[in-house]
Amino acid sequence: MESPQIRRVLISVTDKTGVIDFARALSGEFGAQIISTGGTARTLSEAGVPVTSIEDVTGFPEMMDGRVKTLHPSVHGGLLARRDNPQHLNDAAHQGIEMIDMVVVNLYAFEKTVTQGADFAECIEHIDIGGPSMLRSAAKNFESVTVVTNPFSYKHILAEMRETGGTTTRATRFVLAREAFRLTGAYDTAITDWLTNQMPENVDSSKFLSAAWVETEGIEASQTGNEVTAGEMSAREVATGGDVVYEEEWPQQLNLSYSRVQILRYGENPHQAAAFYRLPDAPSHSLAHAEQLGGKPLSYNNLLDADACWTIVCGLNETAVVILKHQNPCGSACADTVGEAFERAFACDEKSAYGGIIAANRMVTADMVARINAHKLFMEVLIAPDYEPAALELLQQKKNLRILRTGGTDVFDATRQELRSIDGGLLVQTIDTVSEDPATFTIPTKRKPTAAELDDLLFAWKVCKGVKSNAILVAKNKAGIGMGPGQPNRVDSARIACQRAGVACKGAVAASDAFFPFRDGVDTLAEQGITAIIQPGGSIHDDEAIQAADEAGITMVFTGHRHFRH
Repeated sequence: MESPQIRRVLISVTDKTGVIDFARALSGEFGAQIISTGGTARTLSEAGVPVTSIEDVTGFPEMMDGRVKTLHPSVHGGLLARRDNPQHLNDAAHQGIEMIDMVVVNLYAFEKTVTQGADFAECIEHIDIGGPSMLRSAAKNFESVTVVTNPFSYKHILAEMRETGGTTTRATRFVLAREAFRLTGAYDTAITDWLTNQMPENVDSSKFLSAAWVETEGIEASQTGNEVTAGEMSAREVATGGDVVYEEEWPQQLNLSYSRVQILRYGENPHQAAAFYRLPDAPSHSLAHAEQLGGKPLSYNNLLDADACWTIVCGLNETAVVILKHQNPCGSACADTVGEAFERAFACDEKSAYGGIIAANRMVTADMVARINAHKLFMEVLIAPDYEPAALELLQQKKNLRILRTGGTDVFDATRQELRSIDGGLLVQTIDTVSEDPATFTIPTKRKPTAAELDDLLFAWKVCKGVKSNAILVAKNKAGIGMGPGQPNRVDSARIACQRAGVACKGAVAASDAFFPFRDGVDTLAEQGITAIIQPGGSIHDDEAIQAADEAGITMVFTGHRHFRH
């Protein structure tokens, strides 16, 4: 079928960028009739573009505060009729329906309305009905209809029409139709996510949904400590009483809606393409909303490492600084000031700190920057809630340093989900934000921790959560002095952590992100002078680990939760 001439165009846009020039060219150069609605019609008419109102096409006035204006056979019949089907054309002629060859529509700014804090009723009114309906009708019939959703497309469409004598090519219509369905899909997803967050607490939606039963089977622990103990339930089974998991939380179809923030120079490596996208409802103080105050554009690896570093430092209640390299915290410390915290974090591993990411959970001071400069430390990214003017002035002299300001540290949302792609699929889980009360921890060893040891254990436990598993973190005086990350067995992680800590290992404490499957990991730490260990517990060989600790005269704390980070 030949591409039809663009003779009738329906325009109804929220974003009016460039629409006057586009409509003027369609009318003036190609003689197209412009049909329009409400505010768009007024805008075009005031600019001198000849406009036919939608009421003149449908024979009905806009009604119900604009809720009903384009939902009419004269509109959708003109969009959906197949031009190569005589019956469709006869039906249209019999009903007095004229064909519409192009639809130019972008939707009510629903997501913007939500982020601006509008109340429930106003958000509901900004759910577009007529717009998505026209886009879907036009996109379904792309063989005959050109559907335009983005002002950026106007100049390209006009250029093609000038080359072809007033038509668009099938290839162009195909691409534009795909974009229309992408837009309506993302729009519906944003509405679904918002409605989910608005769900009244007393509403039991499970009765309307099918359920997936969860079976619990005991799995014997392996030597690496990567398996659950016999009878151990998953976090979701615990939360649901081991019965059902409803599709409300894990739907059969997962639709995602993210907005592109920027196209990155490349991904992990130069031959990989990459881009950065943001959730519509991302927390205002999250990395996704951070303001860049200086330096080169952020890279894929910068963003990954900055996220890991920021997550760790935000989990520490006291004034803290974390230095991270390749997803692992090579320096971490608390102190009375951010300057002192940096100094202590840097001392943890001065060599690895070079070229790393630094995060502070308090305002960066000129003193902290002076200390960084004194060590001549090159860093890729510095992220913090805010900066003293004098500190920012000093930092902005470093032309390559990416300076990020978040405005706050309250970034954690327990309802948020974490996504990770695998070959041909996607893994989804709730984020690791389990609330842990030290009062619920147990101490199975004969010796109990001193107050100073307990403070260090709690610090080490929070930082260890951000170390790649299998993870061991050695700490002293609320500073991470040795780290064993990502080893295939926990004993090697313990050896590496103690080796990095060196002589400072004597009298220090250690955190393990998961239980010790056998006593050898505890023996290794005890031999190097560790006096206290914090770990989840839960191994079928816990008694061996406790015995090893008692024999060495060290104390051990069980938290009840593990924190793998793969």
